[in-house]
Amino acid sequence: MKVLIVGGGGREHVIAWSVAKSPKVEKIYCAPGNAGIGEYAECVDIGAMEFDRLVAFAKEKAIDLTIIGMDDPLAGGIVDAFEKEGLKVFGPRKNAAILEGSKAFSKDLMKKYNIPTAAYENFDDPAKALAYLEQAQFPIVLKADGLALGKGVLICQTLEEAKDGVRTIMQDKKFGDAGNTMVIEEFMTGREVSVLSFVDGKTVKTMTSAQDHKRAKDGDQGLNTGGMGTFSPSPFYTEEIDAFCQEHIFQPTVDAMAKEGRPFIGIIFFGLMLTEKGPKVLEYNARFGDPEAQVVLPRMKNDLIEVIEACLEGRLADVDLVFEDNAAVCVVLASQGYPQAYEKGIPMYGFENFRDKDGYYCFHAGTKLDGEQIVTNGGRVLGITAKGKDLKEARKNAYEATEWITFSNKYMRNDIGKAIDEA
Repeated sequence: MKVLIVGGGGREHVIAWSVAKSPKVEKIYCAPGNAGIGEYAECVDIGAMEFDRLVAFAKEKAIDLTIIGMDDPLAGGIVDAFEKEGLKVFGPRKNAAILEGSKAFSKDLMKKYNIPTAAYENFDDPAKALAYLEQAQFPIVLKADGLALGKGVLICQTLEEAKDGVRTIMQDKKFGDAGNTMVIEEFMTGREVSVLSFVDGKTVKTMTSAQDHKRAKDGDQGLNTGGMGTFSPSPFYTEEIDAFCQEHIFQPTVDAMAKEGRPFIGIIFFGLMLTEKGPKVLEYNARFGDPEAQVVLPRMKNDLIEVIEACLEGRLADVDLVFEDNAAVCVVLASQGYPQAYEKGIPMYGFENFRDKDGYYCFHAGTKLDGEQIVTNGGRVLGITAKGKDLKEARKNAYEATEWITFSNKYMRNDIGKAIDEA
């Protein structure tokens, strides 16, 4: 079969790597792709939001399955556009992708169906938001309602910080229209855990757990980013916690979306906080997490294509998801200055060090080819992933592998997975 992957980051690279392992697949295309994805797929110069061109390309090449990696096209209705033309596509329709596309919608859904989450209020008037903050307890969390590349969340320690946050999100529109509505949320404390899941509209099958590191600097300092590294599994996500989440969070979310007339077919990413009062939902995403996918998919034993087909055919209940009994750690190599200003076009070296190295992966996020030379083309540049018999070995292997790649403005956190030592 022929497969088209839409996107061009580290998530799409690991999806392409996974798809390439399937004996069912003879040809992979990726739009727009990147320098690393080109190893497995033919990269096509079509943007992820160019729905008409993507549909036309899928028809021209007789694509059998399209996999949508990114959030923006999902929220924009790319699945609806493909289905309208009779094309097979994996991802939620627009009316289901709202689970990620609107934080206000997802919070209201959780309240309606008694799914555990932080207390909150939604605001579309900055004056009312400011008045609410005058009576609030701190710290407190401000969230832009819409998609903001994982950066539209502000944790405010004081009233003054919160007032600045309202100005940033709702008045200065730093995150564009995503800030037209804002969620003000109770600040929760505890361990964060990410659980990715496959969903076929009625059944949910969860993958192995992971934990992301969002802040730019060591010690969880600095600005929020799209993710600076991950590890899997989380030692804090116990069988007892999993049983609670299956009963009170995972299945109820899928059931709620179906009851709302928004059946969800695709990937639901559950961002959880393990609080003293039990697990609560921090956020939903409507696609594979990035970089979470870079530690989860390399540990999955199943054929990804077979699982996706089961989702699309409504028979996910028959699938037994199996993961390796090991661990993986991903350390993101970024451009110095990310998530703010940074230089692009810097040559990178050392990719040959990953050839024929079992259990070591270099997933490209922000790269491109300049002639024959691979150069930086984004804030998060590469995801260096390594497996090990346990988390400590995987972490040691991943950090050793980060030294195999060199470029002049290379930056990374040095404490990814440090929480492992506390487990």
